[in-house]
Amino acid sequence: MNLRDLRYLVALAEHKHFGRAAEASFVSQPTLSTQIKKLEDELGVALVERTPRKVLLTEVGREIAQRARDVLTEIEQIRALARRTLDPESGTVRLGIFPTLGPYLLPHVVPRIRERFPRLELLLVEEKTEVLLRQLREGRLDAAVLALPVHDDQLHAEFLFEEPFLLAVPERHELARRKALKLEDLAHQSLLLLEDGHCLRDQALEVCHLSGAGEKTGFRATSLETLRQMVAANVGITLLPALAVQPPVAQSDNVHLLAFRGDAPSRRIAMIWRKSSAMTGFLKKLAGVIRELPHALLDARTATAAGATARAHARSQRPA
Repeated sequence: MNLRDLRYLVALAEHKHFGRAAEASFVSQPTLSTQIKKLEDELGVALVERTPRKVLLTEVGREIAQRARDVLTEIEQIRALARRTLDPESGTVRLGIFPTLGPYLLPHVVPRIRERFPRLELLLVEEKTEVLLRQLREGRLDAAVLALPVHDDQLHAEFLFEEPFLLAVPERHELARRKALKLEDLAHQSLLLLEDGHCLRDQALEVCHLSGAGEKTGFRATSLETLRQMVAANVGITLLPALAVQPPVAQSDNVHLLAFRGDAPSRRIAMIWRKSSAMTGFLKKLAGVIRELPHALLDARTATAAGATARAHARSQRPA
């Protein structure tokens, strides 16, 4: 048994197809199939059920594949530890981030990371929260930037910042005349929300529960930008995170932004990694760089002022 064969088995467990697993492993399909058969012969058990249409792992095959994944993760941790010992701020970091944060946070932090760690190779993966957590547990990510809470005793959470929400309404909506809102002002309103699987949907539903608002039926957006465009088209109102309305994000001249007074709704953002990670020391430094965001980017009133300026500029560009 060798590490190469374990990688082939893990690839087969992930892709459930000999051809795709071989392609992901950069070998021919006959090579991968032969090595899997040799591994079965060595272990004396069947790892794979071969059917005409797909490949299924046997019960023991699934368990061995999971253990193989753990072994490969530990091997990578050993290599990472050796690289970090030689040069603590070089090497590769695989960082996950969820879709309603990534496009709006990364333009502000990636230049800072490059300046602070010029030899670092940063590989970014954008996926929904549950996918990122699974990849993190499986060792396919080194860390992920996620919204709290994250319930897993095997993971460490390093708090980064708290991001307030703003209410986005069409320019002529009844709430657009307000200078600021209280949470209870949303009572009996219907909000446009994202589809299932987005953590922002769960956060917005919690705001609805606290305020007495509801979800607008018949529509669920696939992205934050779709929500923004639906508001601009007078379809309804929604919650937007503060970073999603800050430059360089383009603003619509028909979207009015309102900050909340008092106990404003928000989300808490943290960097998450495995407690067993050999990269803990470096990841703390990386989290420190992300945490150094300018205060104005996370200030709701600054964001509403920026939105008003953008709307005024957009109106001034309209043909006479």
